[in-house]
Amino acid sequence: MLKKIWLTTIVIIGQFLTAQQITFSQEDKQAFEDKTIAIDGLLENDFGKTMVAIGKTFMGTPYVAKTLEVGEIETLVINLHGLDCTTFVENVLAFSILLKKGQSDFGNFTQALETIRYKDGKLDGYASRLHYFSEWIANNEKKGLLKDITSEIGGIEITKDINFMSTHRDLYPFLKDDGNFQKIQASENYLNDQSICVLPQDQIESNEHLIQSGDIIALATSINGLDVTHTGIATRENDGRIHLLHASTGSMEVEVTELPLSEYLKKVKKNTGIMVARPNP
Repeated sequence: MLKKIWLTTIVIIGQFLTAQQITFSQEDKQAFEDKTIAIDGLLENDFGKTMVAIGKTFMGTPYVAKTLEVGEIETLVINLHGLDCTTFVENVLAFSILLKKGQSDFGNFTQALETIRYKDGKLDGYASRLHYFSEWIANNEKKGLLKDITSEIGGIEITKDINFMSTHRDLYPFLKDDGNFQKIQASENYLNDQSICVLPQDQIESNEHLIQSGDIIALATSINGLDVTHTGIATRENDGRIHLLHASTGSMEVEVTELPLSEYLKKVKKNTGIMVARPNP
């Protein structure tokens, strides 16, 4: 594992001064520099196509679970050498935003990542991270970074008790702290008052033409207490079908699914359908 460097930096973004605690390695800082060079020239008028083009530059990057569970306090973790499904989507979106804005500064990147990863764009402890992906979508829609289009493509509203983290406290080291635990419970209580929209698995193929390359796909689940188990980016491949570009737990690396999305999901245990969000930074 790469040795991480703990530091506090002051980052100036436009007119604003933001103090951030950031965890990263020198190798990751170099990887950021290399990535800005690799994505130069990938900007498309269609932002979704930009997302896919940048996402594919990560292909082959190892899947690594729990990359954000670092240290004893919540920091903005930058890890470009190992990605889980959520950090893959977050990093692709952050780099896509930078490319659209014509920015290549590490400070701009960390600010973009903080905005995407945390409630209302501000890191304020462990519970401020958007742990449940339905909340990740809703909060980033509130920020204006994307739009939940699930209802527009045939999705139906459902309600479900969301409490997996609090009922599996032992799986989350940060929840040993009672303060973090209580704040996560509060977040879950809020989510339990909200409905979520899901396109059922058996209706995905017939509505596939409404999904665009670059849309963010979240895999809904029947597992008790959970809303989403996996996420990735839609990509329309040469066969004309929508596939999933994702950090795969099967191949243990970033890849495009061999099967179209609707067929791939039939092999995912306890999948009930998808949520679809369209980036619009």
